[in-house]
Amino acid sequence: MAEQSRTPHTRTASYLAEPGEVHRVLLLYSGGLDTSVMLKWIQDEYDAEVVALTVNLGQPGEDYDVVQGKALQLGAVAAEVVDAREEFARDFVVPAIKANAIYGLAYPLFTALGRPLIAKLAVDYARKHGCDTIAHGCTGKGNDQVRIEATVATLAPELKVIAPVRGWQMGREEEIAYARQHGIPIKGGAEHTPYSIDDNLWGRSSEGRWIEELDHAPDDDVFQLVTRPELAPDEPEVVNVGFERGVPVALNGERLGIVELLERAAEIGCRHGVGIVDHIEDRIVGLKVRDIYEVPAAAIILPAHAELERLVGTIHQNQFKGELDRKWAYLVYAGLWWEPLRTDLDAYMEAVNAQVTGTIGMKLFKGMARVVTRESPNAVYDAALSTFETSGGLFSQQASPGFIELWSLQSRMAHRLRTRDEG
Repeated sequence: MAEQSRTPHTRTASYLAEPGEVHRVLLLYSGGLDTSVMLKWIQDEYDAEVVALTVNLGQPGEDYDVVQGKALQLGAVAAEVVDAREEFARDFVVPAIKANAIYGLAYPLFTALGRPLIAKLAVDYARKHGCDTIAHGCTGKGNDQVRIEATVATLAPELKVIAPVRGWQMGREEEIAYARQHGIPIKGGAEHTPYSIDDNLWGRSSEGRWIEELDHAPDDDVFQLVTRPELAPDEPEVVNVGFERGVPVALNGERLGIVELLERAAEIGCRHGVGIVDHIEDRIVGLKVRDIYEVPAAAIILPAHAELERLVGTIHQNQFKGELDRKWAYLVYAGLWWEPLRTDLDAYMEAVNAQVTGTIGMKLFKGMARVVTRESPNAVYDAALSTFETSGGLFSQQASPGFIELWSLQSRMAHRLRTRDEG
């Protein structure tokens, strides 16, 4: 093996594995260059058996039979493929919808939501196959290492972790050379550096290449999911999203299971160019980075849910919940899915969403998605009270002057005192 590929074995956390502790490894395996090189490298570096685990969270265009076959071809003693789309949608995306989960005003947390589930499944299958160590392909500059390792350390303190990419000091060219030397097929070839992609039911991210240049406008080839808005249909489309207790259950009146609903919403959003996000993000490891996101389903469902929630909530609920939504999103982004505060917040989210039943109409047109209609049996709204066409009734306009005098009392007193002090 090339000398530069060896990892300096320095334990800086109790859950990190020493070489002598590694005998059978559960590798989170995608079939891409990094994890394919890793599968062979772990066998050679640690003289260990490797069990490959591939998790389907709704990544489009993936042939899991090919991925599984490749893992076995590269020497895995077992290769598991788990379809976790239903669990991901039900137990991770739905709570995020109830929490209107957005980080940094733009990122709907699709990767952040997937990682704790992937890591939980890694723990389950590591125990099933008698593994002592879990390996992942995250770098030392990203958030995903935090999300995965924090989950493993929380759920399975008996298991150790290795993260070869953090230490082996191979760049892409060295990985390609290693792959060629060991007969490892390179997915998509090696003619140029690809974007770094992560995707699931809830969205897709692209990093690398020109994306790291802040003065470089997006190249068209980065958008492999969402239609560029200028090429979207010239006619708008209204999508009616039906909710029950905060859970999306129907599109345009047709009841759908949660996975199919997310897929259908994404398909409609993609067609209309909805959900493109060019975003500067503050990572928890201290870096500020640029990401290109394609989030068509989230761009339709999240604003629809938030609007319905505002319709059925009081002013006090709506002002307060936004603060909790931001805290919930930060905890998940920061890799703290298993933090008790997150489940505490979930209890409040459930209580508020008990009233979030109804339908929101979203108009989609050339990259834009906006609310156009609202309906709920629980709406804290009465047209007879709100209208300017009539006076009197349940709302006494004659009472308003007295309310205004009391409402502004302290502000008026403070203004007079400050004016006096200023001479």
